Amino acid sequence: MSVAKKNQLIGLDIGSNSIKLVEIDSSKKGLILKNFGIISLPQNAIVEGSIKEMEIVASAIRTLKKNLKIKNNNVVTAISGYSVIIKKISIGKRDESELEKTIQEEAEQYIPFDINDVNLDFEILANEAASAGNEKEKSDLMDIMLVAAKKDIVEDYVSLMQLTGLNPVIMDVDAFALQNAFEISIDNAAGCYAIVNIGAEELGINAIKNGVSIFTRDSSYGGYQINEAIMSKFGVSYEEAEKIKLGISKVSKGAEALEEIFTTTISGWVNEIKRALDFLSTTYPDENISKIYMSGGSCRIPGFQKYLEAETETPVAEINPFANLQINEKYFDPKYLSYMAPQAAVAVGLALRTVGDK
Repeated sequence: MSVAKKNQLIGLDIGSNSIKLVEIDSSKKGLILKNFGIISLPQNAIVEGSIKEMEIVASAIRTLKKNLKIKNNNVVTAISGYSVIIKKISIGKRDESELEKTIQEEAEQYIPFDINDVNLDFEILANEAASAGNEKEKSDLMDIMLVAAKKDIVEDYVSLMQLTGLNPVIMDVDAFALQNAFEISIDNAAGCYAIVNIGAEELGINAIKNGVSIFTRDSSYGGYQINEAIMSKFGVSYEEAEKIKLGISKVSKGAEALEEIFTTTISGWVNEIKRALDFLSTTYPDENISKIYMSGGSCRIPGFQKYLEAETETPVAEINPFANLQINEKYFDPKYLSYMAPQAAVAVGLALRTVGDK
């Protein structure tokens, strides 16, 4: 057994609409897609990253793992939304052991939660602190990527894993998993760009410069907004609203009203993204986002990407996390993978993690 295989982890993306699972093998020829599957969740089983129906979600994970015949129990999963804060900060230079002792004090001013209620982690970044300043300022400062996650949410996810018989080796953050998936999917990830992930209940934005996240924001926007508006307007069930949203079911009357729902919702999403990009250009006037990359199950809502491109005057493209993975077409239908690509990005990014990496 190779070292890579011994350290291998299953990537498990637990979303509010569905659970995605990915397994990747390392070989001399590169990375191979070994497993990919998705299972839907009932509405309200998970709400804004908080697990409301522990047994239902655990049962879905067990079913998915069994259907894919996965033997490995070592898993990496991720949290996102309001329970996670990601912040790039610059502080006075010190060595790592000293930083570990003082990080809580440093972090307190940046985190809107009680510091005792969060798990903290940090990574020292390649130093470009005070890049606008002089050399002395640069050498006196260090850049840190600070991540704080609410303990109760982390504990819920650990309990969920234990309930499914899985061993949670790494707890990641959606934004970083997406960045990992993006970086293996294209050949040159240099420059300044934004990744926008839009799922059922959450719109996440991560602006990245030369491989380092400089700004993240999560908002409560997503595909469920369209479902709820359809349910309210047409008096249908959640399941039927989902079919109408996806174009599987047609509405006999009210096509204009349906179009209005899509237009209004998309407009709200685009305005939220524009607000984040405006904030970014005010905070970092020298940075210019050259491209917006999309992922998430709701990023293909008709008209969304074109409207975003027109309104931001920035090219928009989708992330295909499978692009540089080796695919055995005996096991995977390329058309299906292409269709599922935006939804699979977080799970692929998680599956790229190995035991002991940072």
